[in-house]
Amino acid sequence: MNILHTFSKDYLDDILVRLAYHSAGIEGNTISLPATVSIIVNGTLPMSGKATVREFYEIENHKHAFDNILTHLINEETLTIDIIKEIHADLTDRLQYNRGQFKKNENMILGAEFQTASPAETPLLMAQLVDNLIYRLERSESDDEKLIAILDTHIQFERIHPFSDGNGRTGRMVLNYSLLQQGFPPLIIEKETIAEYIEFLGNQDLDGFYKFALELLEKEQKRLLAFQNQEQEQIKYE
Repeated sequence: MNILHTFSKDYLDDILVRLAYHSAGIEGNTISLPATVSIIVNGTLPMSGKATVREFYEIENHKHAFDNILTHLINEETLTIDIIKEIHADLTDRLQYNRGQFKKNENMILGAEFQTASPAETPLLMAQLVDNLIYRLERSESDDEKLIAILDTHIQFERIHPFSDGNGRTGRMVLNYSLLQQGFPPLIIEKETIAEYIEFLGNQDLDGFYKFALELLEKEQKRLLAFQNQEQEQIKYE
């Protein structure tokens, strides 16, 4: 059964709010968690906030991107280059003129010691990345093997850095696309763990990233169960 069928509307909103808040926060967005709830759930930004227009869009764009990936997942669509580009276009709407397009110029990751892929290399490397992920998932004999394949793909995606900007937000949304499709709960990488997370990516530390992800997924599974129990209680007393 598709794991999404076990998710309540409240839990899906909870995933979206936390994903938007932490994923944008990792990239420097200063909007608070309560303000993120207001933007995502109510479509408004509290007047007390000092957020820029760009920061508002960075948060709000997660809603459209998340809605679209849920549609693809419900339709049981395998991850493709077009879906990745669509995710990027949704997340960078009103922010980039080249939304949904691979980079045309060299780019770098601030503080990284490695060179990202060149614009000429990017299309082929991304095609290989997606093909390799599909191949590994089809031949995985355990959930551990699937998780390792998905996490390894995320590391390689960020090292390719296929877009001129928005690679972190896009990569984390793509990561969750694969996780949800394979029956895992979402992986919400909290902005407070940014140093550890960036180190995993920079050092290609798959083993460390795997252990880090296992802890977060276990925590998320408990959160999912709490939402399911809450929903059952509400049904009981209706």
